[in-house]
Amino acid sequence: MGVRWCGGGSYTFDYMEKKQLNMKKQWAKCITVLVLYLLFLLWVKSWWGLLVVPFIYDVYITKKIKWQWWKNSEPPVRFIMSWVDAIVFALVAVYFINLFFFQNYVIPSSSLEKSLLTGDYLFVSKVSYGPRIPETPLTMPLTQHTLPVLNCKSYIEWPKWDYRRVKGLGHVELNDIVVFNYPAGDTLVSNERYQAADYYQMCYSFGSQLLDYRPDMAKLTPQEQYDWYQKVYSTGRQYILENSAEYGKVITRPVDRRENYVKRCVGLPGQTLQIKNRIVYLDGKPNKEPDNVQYTYYVKLVQPIPEEMLQELGISMEDLTSLNQSGYMPLTKRAVDALQKRKDIVESIRLNTDTITGDVYPLNANTGWTRDNYGPVWIPKKGESVRLTMQNIAVYERPIRVYEGNDLQVKDGKIFINGKETDRYTFKMDYYWMMGDNRHNSADSRYWGFVPEDHVVGKPIFIWWSSDPDRGGFSGIRWNRLFRMVDDIK
Repeated sequence: MGVRWCGGGSYTFDYMEKKQLNMKKQWAKCITVLVLYLLFLLWVKSWWGLLVVPFIYDVYITKKIKWQWWKNSEPPVRFIMSWVDAIVFALVAVYFINLFFFQNYVIPSSSLEKSLLTGDYLFVSKVSYGPRIPETPLTMPLTQHTLPVLNCKSYIEWPKWDYRRVKGLGHVELNDIVVFNYPAGDTLVSNERYQAADYYQMCYSFGSQLLDYRPDMAKLTPQEQYDWYQKVYSTGRQYILENSAEYGKVITRPVDRRENYVKRCVGLPGQTLQIKNRIVYLDGKPNKEPDNVQYTYYVKLVQPIPEEMLQELGISMEDLTSLNQSGYMPLTKRAVDALQKRKDIVESIRLNTDTITGDVYPLNANTGWTRDNYGPVWIPKKGESVRLTMQNIAVYERPIRVYEGNDLQVKDGKIFINGKETDRYTFKMDYYWMMGDNRHNSADSRYWGFVPEDHVVGKPIFIWWSSDPDRGGFSGIRWNRLFRMVDDIK
């Protein structure tokens, strides 16, 4: 009779259970689920997923496996397992949705103001550019790289899969706002105090200070310049390793476990980018600036700016802090025009044209480039080659060595890739140039270089929530920004 014993002393009859099923409905459900699942496998091109098909068939038709055995158990077990079942289902569903369809992202800093504001919550579509097959598939849902409270890794590095992107609805386009993994986040120190710092900038900064001298770069050959920067970097790196009590261990993260950043794409693969007097040029033509682009201005006040004017112009407490500490603050053209008209409030206002030369990419070259006058640089494109010289090797060294996994050496003025002398390299991926709209207060490609395609996470579609960090409670809700489409923010 198909009688079996279940925990708690209860009996169940398999034949009675199956008899109660409407098999036409079960077959309809089974076929619907299988078709959807097979279409998903076709999309992601993962035939390993066919191993799940027999289990789907069993859930709806054969029912050989008792997936919910606990429903016939004693009340305590039934209660606990019902919660476990719900939690597991929720975690799996969230993981699946976040991985292939969309995820949440909150703007943490002012680098994109006043286009996207600190406290904006974004609906980020993975489908727009195509979701990535995870490099580290075994991870805790709703975490990026660290488990809260426990402060340990939220992922397991084995298995580790190669980069592959599923076909999406389109590609990254010029002036798109894009969420991506932080390129320079492959290496960092474990001490939380320094994890937000750029590890490579730390190494070069410490090395420069410890060596306590700097040769006249103009008198050095290209090879000598290259060797000097290698020495600076290794000195700084060794200092960090020797001071683990302060900085912690030097750790690495896979591509998909690095911090998420959001910037605007201002340069596409194959384009030549140059910044002249703050304006971005692509292939010799100026790129249209965002409507809310900001630069810093030196401002002298006659009296404090009224609260209502601060709100109208979008001037934050962070902006005012910068003014009080440095004498300048970031402003849009609209804000500049409005302040210049208020002679009763503003004594003078002028653009900050200070030359800031330090810490721009590449860190291991004496380019003379600044944040406002940069390049020109050719942005690598998949399948296209670049001629390598001692003058540009520093620009392309990181993509060739780190992002595309080659051994690159420079000896006696000659370039060796994977042991072979060469003066050309053909790129395996597309690369992008990302910048913030708050141009004088943005850590972007000017400081850490190209963004490889395997770092691209997704495209923000709309703002689903926005709260002003300067104003708490109900009054801090930015009602006018709710459900605003990001593509409308130019």
